[in-house]
Amino acid sequence: MKFLLTNDDGIDAPGMERLEQIIRPLGTTIVVAPQQPQSGVGHRVTTGELIGIKAAGDKRYGLDGTPADCARIGLKSISNDATWLIAGINPGANLGSDIYQSGTAAAAREAAILGYPAIAISQYISKDGTVDWDCTAHHAAFVLQWLIGQPPDPKCFWNVNLPHPLTIDQTVSHQLCGLDPNPHKYVYRKNGTAYQYQGSIHERPRDPGKDVAVCFGGQISVTHVTL
Repeated sequence: MKFLLTNDDGIDAPGMERLEQIIRPLGTTIVVAPQQPQSGVGHRVTTGELIGIKAAGDKRYGLDGTPADCARIGLKSISNDATWLIAGINPGANLGSDIYQSGTAAAAREAAILGYPAIAISQYISKDGTVDWDCTAHHAAFVLQWLIGQPPDPKCFWNVNLPHPLTIDQTVSHQLCGLDPNPHKYVYRKNGTAYQYQGSIHERPRDPGKDVAVCFGGQISVTHVTL
């Protein structure tokens, strides 16, 4: 198999390093990822400007573009024979409505639009918590290897979120679940002539059985997302 890997945190992000370690034993890997962090850009694409690209190692390319640009150029110009696109591992959850602003999810969505099976994978970080990337990689490897044997339906992609905190010796189950439709709780505080966002994902509303509740409850949420 041939895997195109990308993310929205930049080609040198620790989540990309761990994703490469997980996937490399399963087949050929090609990385096309943003040269700089692009978190939260959603599905923005570049059409009116040149998109620079720079070699960053063997079959690794840093793109001066968005995650969706990376998926487009990767699948149309660099590796159109890819078997899968996998985006991640994102530090921070992409649950429920997050997938519309997430560059990680956008890369997987763009692959699905182009007819390729895809996975977006993220690591939720609990309040005041930190990511143990070795632990994240350990648990991500199990769910990714399982999903690679379960291609999504055409024009769909898998969205995966790991719970937090985790330990390597912990047994973590996964649950297939839908996206939670509830909005975040947030406000905008007036500060002179500007507004400041204030909110927290940790206290966000959640419906039982949906991805937010599943992930926050300690399981790996796996969602089959339809375009």
